[in-house]
Amino acid sequence: MPMPNLSSVSIDGLLKLRDEVEKALSRRAKELQDQLSRLGRAPAFRGGGSSLKGRKAPVKYRDRSGNTWAGRGAQPVWLREKLKAGAKLENFAVHKTPKKSKKHRSAKR
Repeated sequence: MPMPNLSSVSIDGLLKLRDEVEKALSRRAKELQDQLSRLGRAPAFRGGGSSLKGRKAPVKYRDRSGNTWAGRGAQPVWLREKLKAGAKLENFAVHKTPKKSKKHRSAKR
């Protein structure tokens, strides 16, 4: 497609051209999203963050001085130093009483 000479076009003409280009691009993007969804690979364009982000995890490890770790991410310095000194990770485990288990239905496929 040859590039038109835009220097001779009026401001109103340029604004109209910009609107037409924007409409054409959004229409093409929608077509591509529809094609991807039909293929089963619809991308998460909006709000595609982790569902666990911002949630507090229960404490799994605690020492006598009150330091805690939920078991997520890197080990904290206090725990790493005690493990290097010879302690075992099981020594810091928080033992909670087991909750009543819920019966889960198997998913139909």
